[in-house]
Amino acid sequence: MRAGAEPRTTLFVPESGLSDRVECRLMETPEEKDAIYVLRYKAYLHGGVTAPCETQRVSDHYDDAPNAYITGVYVDGELCSSIRLNVVTPECRISGSVDLFGDILHPRLDRGEVFIDPLRLAALPEKARQFPELAYLTVRLGYMACEHFNADTGLALVRAEHQAFYRRVFLSEVIAEPRSFPGFLPKVALTASDFRAVREKVMTRFPIMRSTAFERQMLFQRAHERDSLPRGVVVPFEQPSIVPNP
Repeated sequence: MRAGAEPRTTLFVPESGLSDRVECRLMETPEEKDAIYVLRYKAYLHGGVTAPCETQRVSDHYDDAPNAYITGVYVDGELCSSIRLNVVTPECRISGSVDLFGDILHPRLDRGEVFIDPLRLAALPEKARQFPELAYLTVRLGYMACEHFNADTGLALVRAEHQAFYRRVFLSEVIAEPRSFPGFLPKVALTASDFRAVREKVMTRFPIMRSTAFERQMLFQRAHERDSLPRGVVVPFEQPSIVPNP
């Protein structure tokens, strides 16, 4: 998907059956997490944003934080993309964005704000080409997290060429100029979306961002929190189209 390109055609077509082919999972086991680290490495190496390494994996200490939710998007049972979500509260400030832009974010946390920090967005290059809608499916999980965790603001560390996408979809604004993130070659700016202020406008324009309480519970409930509920797998959309309304 070309950053900043306004979608003009339907990406989710009901007749395509794609909604029946997509699942989203909370990745919790060591094996599941390792699959994500391999996926990240392939995506980042292809995109020129990380250097080659012997392990052929990309991970950091935020993956193991108590406020981290690592998600995977599957198409036809195959892992295609991922994003990690850190739920940042005044009591738990573990987050890549907070560490990089603490001068901006700590004062807001001191005032009681809650952030969703979606980092480590990655998609297999061949799957991103095959499914142009994959980016929407993946970033949607951050929007679901904002709703589920009653967040004030959705954050994003964004390269310059991707800022138009976040501004168009989430009405995000750049609140801090680019800085260097460890292990990531391009500099990234800090963007923020005032979730409560733009929620309805975003969901009206992009109905794909809507979700049900059951969807959110299924995705974000950890294994030790489950009783008789099935494993956290969720079909991540109900609406067939992501074409923005006028």
